[in-house]
Amino acid sequence: MDPSFESFLRRPLYQRASVLIAIIGLVIVGFYFGLYQGQLEEMASLERRLDVATSKLAENQRIAANLPMFRAEYERLQAQLNEALSELPDKKELPKLLRAVGELAREQGLEVLKFKPAPEVTKGFYAEVPVDLQLRGSYHDVALFFDAVSNLPRIVNIDKLKMGQPKVEVNRTTLKVDCRATTFRFIDTPQATSKKTGKK
Repeated sequence: MDPSFESFLRRPLYQRASVLIAIIGLVIVGFYFGLYQGQLEEMASLERRLDVATSKLAENQRIAANLPMFRAEYERLQAQLNEALSELPDKKELPKLLRAVGELAREQGLEVLKFKPAPEVTKGFYAEVPVDLQLRGSYHDVALFFDAVSNLPRIVNIDKLKMGQPKVEVNRTTLKVDCRATTFRFIDTPQATSKKTGKK
């Protein structure tokens, strides 16, 4: 037997117990810091990842459950957009539409004194296309003209309306009417985008 071990066995009981307790304590501390603590941290990390994944799964399941509703809402909004865009003439249709406004005025018995397109005003995805009009006719004819414009398949707004200079003609009173007819044109790409492209 090893002499140092024999010497250890001959020591008093409390010393032997103290040494054994110290050795066991070192083993426990070594086990905790060397192995167990790393496992605890890894387990905590896995639990956090599991919580995130569970939360994400619940959110995805909620979206999946509502997918038919989202699809229906998207299709409804798309239909509304298409309907709105159908009321905005494209660039090729503008001259025809503006001519139609002038023809409507003549059809209602109005004399077209001025028909002057003004510069377009770009507003994001659409542009305002104004035309300054000067007409002469009876109040009744002017009202019929405005009604006919409101029934056009495309959007045309009448504003900046001024009536005056009444003149008595054969059995009727005519007025001079100044107004602005504004239609709207859809722009494929907003002006800001086209400016950037132009710079490149």
